[in-house]
Amino acid sequence: MNLTRRSLLATSALAAAAAALPMMPAVAQTGDTIKVGILHSLSGTMAISETTLKDVMLMLIEQQNAKGGLLGKKLEAVVVDPASNWPLFAEKARELITQHKVAATFGCWTSVSRKSVLPVFKELNNILFYPVQYEGEESEKNVFYTGAAPNQQAIPAVDYLMSKDGGEVKRWVLAGTDYVYPRTTNKILEAYLLAKGVKKEDIMINYTPFGHSDWQTIVADIKKFGSAGKKTGVVSTINGDANVPFYKELGNAGIKATDIPVVAFSVGEEELAGIDTKPLLGHLAAWNYFQSVKNPVNEAFIKQWKAFKKNDKAVTNDPMEAHVIGFNMWIKAVEKAKTIEADKVIDAIVGIEVPNLTGGVSKMLANHHITKPVLIGEVRADGQFDVVWQTKDLVPGDAWTDHLEGSKDLEADWVNLKCGNYNTKLKKCG
Repeated sequence: MNLTRRSLLATSALAAAAAALPMMPAVAQTGDTIKVGILHSLSGTMAISETTLKDVMLMLIEQQNAKGGLLGKKLEAVVVDPASNWPLFAEKARELITQHKVAATFGCWTSVSRKSVLPVFKELNNILFYPVQYEGEESEKNVFYTGAAPNQQAIPAVDYLMSKDGGEVKRWVLAGTDYVYPRTTNKILEAYLLAKGVKKEDIMINYTPFGHSDWQTIVADIKKFGSAGKKTGVVSTINGDANVPFYKELGNAGIKATDIPVVAFSVGEEELAGIDTKPLLGHLAAWNYFQSVKNPVNEAFIKQWKAFKKNDKAVTNDPMEAHVIGFNMWIKAVEKAKTIEADKVIDAIVGIEVPNLTGGVSKMLANHHITKPVLIGEVRADGQFDVVWQTKDLVPGDAWTDHLEGSKDLEADWVNLKCGNYNTKLKKCG
């Protein structure tokens, strides 16, 4: 009883003392640092792709602090692991914003993880930088899409395979992991192919779950589909560690790139590191960056990355470059706004330009997408890519595709229209 009474008295005294103190704003509780959220899967099926993105963010934050930080404060990374669990992404995003008071978050890979966190960033008015190619059909005030939209990856890849250089493909396999990005991308690609005169019977669509490992039947179906006398190509939106057994089974089935080329949207240098690349030789990937690109900016970045990782074999990839671009844009926007307040940073970032790693300069557009070059790379024996084709100029990202009814009339503009899905026919925001 005495212990309980003493505890109550002590608690009451502390409460009274606290009440006498002046109220401090929430941001001041972060002390002398500005916190940056890192929301990437460090375990589960997507760890093969996302762990590197966490590491590159830590490197960028370390480098910025070496330059003096931001607004006179050091940056502090707050790392969480949503563990390839899509609902958990939303919980971890809320934790970053409400408990850790992060100024902005860099994260997500799959579109289902991004869709999971969108309501949280809108409700709490925080900023997300999303660094991975995606299906488009979205433009949110609180999100900046630094990965490729379909017109910056999927459509150019199909155009390349249709061309003489790409083998003049006439028959198409659209193979993807079963979630929103592959399904929406393939919906766009199917509409695009049909508009180009491809017959419906010359399009095969297949979906598999995350982490799928038994590819024997599916690859056999692809081989049979490709034996109809027309040049066949595979457009792959397969994500995560399922890519390893997929390409292995292609090799087991004797499918070479010269027979049925595969162009992948989610296989880069990181996914190829440490695996047998023999089954992949000659197959393709469509990205906006490859480590093999030769220019002083990229060579300096690669050197910095290997030093940071203390590993001379460490590789770079496209989503890493997207984080580099997004982070540097955020730094410039905060310096321009002279605050980390979300609304002011969101307004300040549109129009900001920063160097990309392919030798150009990327710009943040009013639709919250950026300008990017498009490159097609061919897999080499060392797990790198030879660039076999690229656009002459940077391509502006389209939030809404021109190839689907209901989308082609929509426009995203957060500067003048203040809307992510303005209907140009109805003259109103959706």
